[in-house]
Amino acid sequence: MIAFNPETSAFDTAVTRTYGTRLPVIAGGLQWLARAEYVAAAAKAGIVSFITSASFAELDDLKAEIEKCREMCDGRAFGVNVSMLPKLVQGERTEQVFHLIAGSGVKFVETSGRNPEAFMPILKDAGIHVLHKVPSIRYAVKAQDVGVDMVAIVGAECGGHPGMDMIGSMANAGLAGERLDIPWLIGGGIGRGSQLVAALAMGASGVVIGTRFLVCEEIRAHVDYKQKLIDATELDTQLCMTSIRNTTRSLRNVTTETVARIESENPDVSLQELMQHISGAIGRKAYETGDTSRGILAAGHALGFVDKVQPLAEIVDRFETDATLALRRLGLTGC
Repeated sequence: MIAFNPETSAFDTAVTRTYGTRLPVIAGGLQWLARAEYVAAAAKAGIVSFITSASFAELDDLKAEIEKCREMCDGRAFGVNVSMLPKLVQGERTEQVFHLIAGSGVKFVETSGRNPEAFMPILKDAGIHVLHKVPSIRYAVKAQDVGVDMVAIVGAECGGHPGMDMIGSMANAGLAGERLDIPWLIGGGIGRGSQLVAALAMGASGVVIGTRFLVCEEIRAHVDYKQKLIDATELDTQLCMTSIRNTTRSLRNVTTETVARIESENPDVSLQELMQHISGAIGRKAYETGDTSRGILAAGHALGFVDKVQPLAEIVDRFETDATLALRRLGLTGC
């Protein structure tokens, strides 16, 4: 049964209860872009979001951003995203980041990239709620087994990292209802409120949104970058980086075409050989200058829903209205 109260127009799921939000919607962490202004705007719009820790080269800068966000959220829930590399690499500071988060009083963390088991004691000792993001059900089951509180399963349609299995969101949702005991969310290609209603009907506690929010006013990115997303459609993404087992769905451009060609010609290409094309610094420059011709710029099939730059609250309001219309079609709003 869909958790909706027609008298109060309020959703009631594990997501809304955990984060104290009006809608069961999570605005996932966004590399370089999910900063205090965006996260606080999400909180005020009735959803929850996460500062992306990987956007900060220095731990002191991350700590300062957390404090800034806390002030801007004015008591509303927010969290920190920790995206771990698929494998432990020399110099990785993931443990230090988790200790910083635990010591800062943050109560919500979104993890992704690899199994968070090694860091669970740090988080649980601090009373932190852990939402772990995975690309398919088999990883969600493993995350459940190591003690995370909630999982977000992002399908092949998502921007960023859809994993190697390439299972779509509808299939993920159907499987999750059978195989998981903890609350779960669905992401990948989500941009309309009707999709939230469908996910809830399948047993989800909410949805994860990334691409659809990239054009909100609070995202600190060049106007030309946002216009490129508005002009694009769901057909304008490309998969690459599969050769290094780190498949990425991004806005189609010179970089994605180049990397795809290199991988086709040399399936054994190394990460070092690709780095001159896929370095995060290149993508960050695109957000700053508006030149989207180069860089791995995460974007998913939800580009089809992107139509104009708006305050995040207005995008969320449109999403909520669409969800209400979907519920009305099912006769669940009392209208």
